[in-house]
Amino acid sequence: MSNKVVGIGEALWDCLPEGRKLGGAPANFAYHVSQFGLDSCVVSAVGSDLLGREILDIFTEKSLPWNIPVVEYPTGTVQVKLDGKGIPQYDIKENVAWDNIPLTPALKELAGETVAICWGSLAQRNETSQATINAFIDAMPESKDTLKVFDINLRQKFYTKEIIETSFKKCNILKINDEELVVVSQLFGIEGSDGQKCRKLVDDYGLKMLILTCGVDGSYVFTPDGNVSFQGTPKVEVADTVGAGDSFTATFVASILKGKSVKEAHKLAVRVSAFVCTQHGAMPVLPEEYKS
Repeated sequence: MSNKVVGIGEALWDCLPEGRKLGGAPANFAYHVSQFGLDSCVVSAVGSDLLGREILDIFTEKSLPWNIPVVEYPTGTVQVKLDGKGIPQYDIKENVAWDNIPLTPALKELAGETVAICWGSLAQRNETSQATINAFIDAMPESKDTLKVFDINLRQKFYTKEIIETSFKKCNILKINDEELVVVSQLFGIEGSDGQKCRKLVDDYGLKMLILTCGVDGSYVFTPDGNVSFQGTPKVEVADTVGAGDSFTATFVASILKGKSVKEAHKLAVRVSAFVCTQHGAMPVLPEEYKS
């Protein structure tokens, strides 16, 4: 059995002020996982257009394995505008290829070889991709070491309480930011401090870990034993923050799979995401010092 690490969902073009950059959280995640020497794969769909062919060409050039069928919808794009602090604002085009990821025999086979997966809420806005993602997760091997990471990644109004709750039940690691925690707390009627809310989510859904990111105010990892890991956010010169959160998730997952402790994984994830913030685009090459 192979030990694949999969990012599943949207593969698209981020149309940034300085030009088009390959993006989408699952692709960013899979790419950064691959930089740590793990066998990663991005799962999505593209259209039979130039933008789709360019995506597949780039994945091939980056030696990033992919399972991406061509479907009869246009390849996804996102218009990204950066505010004065370098924070991205998104215009995500609808009814595109990644909304329609088919459950192919090859995808079912890949699921059976997958030891860790990361997915979000955005790619579940359409029933086709939602069903494929859930079926993939259900087809993964049952093991106490399997990591099922729901990086909630709320965008605009492309989510429902039902979609979120289904993913809560399927994941064993939840990654959420402080703004998303407010939304989730309102949807689910969760009260208390941020720490109390996170503890309740860990308890209610039997999570191995809950990662809470709070921008410049640092990040936390909550575990069922009551321990909390905190890391401050390094001060860096920000080029843009596109893909920084995905690099955090990828680094954390890769570190846990390689046997690092929660605290060690958390510390490295913060360092890598800070570096990504100093670079333009979501997929910079990481310095070797981060990969050891």
